[in-house]
Amino acid sequence: MIYRSKAPLRIGLAGGGTDVSPYCDLYGGAILNATISLYAYATIEPLSVPEIIIEALDRNESVSYDKNDKLPIDGVLDLATGAYNHIVAKYGPVPTGFKLTTVVDAPAGSGLGSSSTLMVAIIGVFAEWLNLPLGEYDIAQMAYDVERVELAMAGGKQDQYAATFGGVNFMEFYDNNKVIVNPLRIKPEYLYELENNLLLYFTATSRLSSTIIEAQSQNVKDKNKESIDAMHHLKEQAQMMKEAVLKGNIHEIGGILDYGFRYKKQMAKGISNTSMDEIYEAALKAGATGGKISGAGGGGFMMFYCPGNTRYAVKNALGTFGGELRPYNFTERGLVSWSI
Repeated sequence: MIYRSKAPLRIGLAGGGTDVSPYCDLYGGAILNATISLYAYATIEPLSVPEIIIEALDRNESVSYDKNDKLPIDGVLDLATGAYNHIVAKYGPVPTGFKLTTVVDAPAGSGLGSSSTLMVAIIGVFAEWLNLPLGEYDIAQMAYDVERVELAMAGGKQDQYAATFGGVNFMEFYDNNKVIVNPLRIKPEYLYELENNLLLYFTATSRLSSTIIEAQSQNVKDKNKESIDAMHHLKEQAQMMKEAVLKGNIHEIGGILDYGFRYKKQMAKGISNTSMDEIYEAALKAGATGGKISGAGGGGFMMFYCPGNTRYAVKNALGTFGGELRPYNFTERGLVSWSI
C-alpha cells in the first residue's frame, strides 16, 4: 500500500502579516487569501525493515535513521522529522519502518507558504496511513504547533489554514490560537477575471522569511507606532478586499493591493528592497494598477493586478528583470490524501 497527500500553496491578497503574533493576539488579525494550483506533495511507503528514510526530491536531500520513536532535529529536513516526532508522541509508535518522500512546486522562501504547506501535506499523509481522527482545524493547528512552537520557526498562522481548507477564505486570528476560517462564495466570473488579471512573478530570489517576521514581531513588542499602524491598515485592507471580490468590484483590486504594498513596507525593514521597488514601478508604468510582495517580503514572488489587456505590456516590462512569470489557477480544494 502507498499513501499520498497533496496540499495547495496560496497567494495572500490582503492583510498579510496581521496573522503573526503578538499582533494578532493583541489586536486581532484578518487576512484574505486564495489557494492556487501549485502544491506540496507527500508519499509514505511502509517498509519491511525497521528503517525510516526521508527524502525531499526537489531539494535533493535525503536522510535515514533506525526506526525510533524520536528522530533528531538537526537542521536537515526538520519539518518531516518534527511532524513525525509530534505524531508519535501523541498517538504512539508507527507500525513499521517507512519511506517518506516530499516534493514542493515552489522553493522555500518564495512567499507562497511552501514550508507550512509542506507541513500540512506531511501531517496529512501520516493521518492517511495511521487513520488518525483529525479534522481540518485539527490538522492546521497541529501544523502550526509543530512548525512554530516545537521547531521555533518564525511565521504566522494563515499558511497552515489555507493549505488545509483550500479555496478563497477570509481568515480571522485572535489570541489563544483562535482562528476562524470564512470561505467566500465568489461568483465564478469574478474569480475568472481576477485570475486573468493577476500576474504571479517569481523574482528568481528566495529569502529567509523568519528574519523579517522576527523584526516585525519585535516592532509590536517594542510598541513601534509606525509598524503597528501599518498593520492596522493592512487589516483594514483585508476588509476592503473582501468587499471588492464579493461585490464584483474587480476594478478596485489594483488600488487595494497598492494601498497594502505601501503600508506593508512600513512593518519592518527588509520587506522590500531597491530591486523589488524597481520591478514594482516598472509594472505600474506598463499598466498595472497595483501589486504586492507575496509572503514576508525580501524576495520570492510578487503579484501585479493588470486590468483590461495590460497584462501583456506588463509581461514585457517584467521580462527585463530576469525573473519568471508563473502560470496558475485558483483552486477550491485544500489538503487531500488517499491510498492505493
